[in-house]
Amino acid sequence: MRELYSKQDTLALREKHIGPSCKIFFAADPIKIMRARGQYMFDEKGERYLDCINNVAHVGHCHPEVVKAAAKQMELLNTNSRFLHDNIIEFAKRLTATLPQTLSVCYFTNSGAYHGHLSSLIEISPYKFQEGKDVKKESVHVAPAPDMYRGKYREDHEDPSTAYADEVKKIIEEAQSRGRKIAAFIAESMQSCGGQIIPPAGYFQKVAEHVRQAGGVFIADEVQVGFGRVGKHFWSFQMSGEDFVPDIVTMGKPMGNGHPISCVVTTKEIAEAFSSSGMEYFNTYGGNPVSCAVGLAVLDVIEKENLQGNAVRVGKHLIELLKEQKAKHPLIGDIRGIGLFIGIDLVKDHEERTPATAEAQHVIYEMKGKGILLSADGPHRNVLKIKPPMCFTKEDAKFLVDHLDDVLTVLEEVMDSRSGSVVSENTACRTKTPKEEHVELPNLSATDAREIHSRKRNGACSDQHVLLSKRLKT
Repeated sequence: MRELYSKQDTLALREKHIGPSCKIFFAADPIKIMRARGQYMFDEKGERYLDCINNVAHVGHCHPEVVKAAAKQMELLNTNSRFLHDNIIEFAKRLTATLPQTLSVCYFTNSGAYHGHLSSLIEISPYKFQEGKDVKKESVHVAPAPDMYRGKYREDHEDPSTAYADEVKKIIEEAQSRGRKIAAFIAESMQSCGGQIIPPAGYFQKVAEHVRQAGGVFIADEVQVGFGRVGKHFWSFQMSGEDFVPDIVTMGKPMGNGHPISCVVTTKEIAEAFSSSGMEYFNTYGGNPVSCAVGLAVLDVIEKENLQGNAVRVGKHLIELLKEQKAKHPLIGDIRGIGLFIGIDLVKDHEERTPATAEAQHVIYEMKGKGILLSADGPHRNVLKIKPPMCFTKEDAKFLVDHLDDVLTVLEEVMDSRSGSVVSENTACRTKTPKEEHVELPNLSATDAREIHSRKRNGACSDQHVLLSKRLKT
């Protein structure tokens, strides 16, 4: 595919014409993507990248069946959803068939953006809170993330689900004591931007009970984690068991495999209450014939190619490979995940679980240089997140882990050379890094990089270290 502009001109024109609040991946060294297929993306030079983060291209970039469905419908008709058309009805029917029976009414929209872009929705998204600015409204209450590795109640707690749910109960009681009522509780079924957090079993049931007793509804956000990503279930909230059913479910991103379509699904009772309020809902593009044709094709591919089964098999294999790396690399504090939703929590110290933020940023840029796209997230941006297209293979998993092993080996050797080893109960090196010393990452020259790469640790400790004076600022 021929470029319209050189990469340098593209960057310059983007800076001129695109709003500065719209950030790009790898801002320090962005990639110009020209085409993609399956789990691979290609830049303007034809270089191939293994896409480990693009949960939008759910069934694989440019899947031929999805492309065919869009083109076929585009040739016939595309218009707004006020006209009677079968596609929207068929799509709603197929979607709700994957959900508990009570979730039966759909509202189609055309954006898959987190909790939304309206100020009222940004206000209930802690991810969007700005440091130093009081943006949390009095009507918004933030419950602790049910993080069993870094949170208030950890893996050694006797009943973390009850403990975290009781935190929600306390918030409700405090709000009620000030004369407030509870409208809703909203959470990702598994937190992605929160750091790949999987809530403890029973947590959502207990929260839902508290919220509903207070007159509120439970909203499950499946925008990033739905459509079979966890493997065993089509929706992530279903991991909580059949006795948990949200009142409202939001979905988007993977729904159209890159085509802009999203949906809110709720109960008949809530839909009727919304209608009786006198508020009419209409979305010009939400549920248009082409979008629904695309959505139907995505559902077909998930089923025909058994992508949920693939998520189970490949996800299990990948987690096993990563746990082997955890035993080898002191920078890896925790491996957590299910299906093709996995987080690698990088730490400077296993005992304190100090987030390795700068190191995580270094890793994702080094991996990019090896043709692998990763990103870091979580409150400290130290969790490497893996949520690739669902066609990801065991060979892709090995390719990813082999190169991650190389990158971590080099990085840990550099850190050792400057201030001693990170402490890990599973490594042979046990020289503890002084807590008061801050480790900064060196800027590797080509010569330095070659020298370090030539000394692979292979499970043993090296007594020789390269002393580097330059520092990498991330």
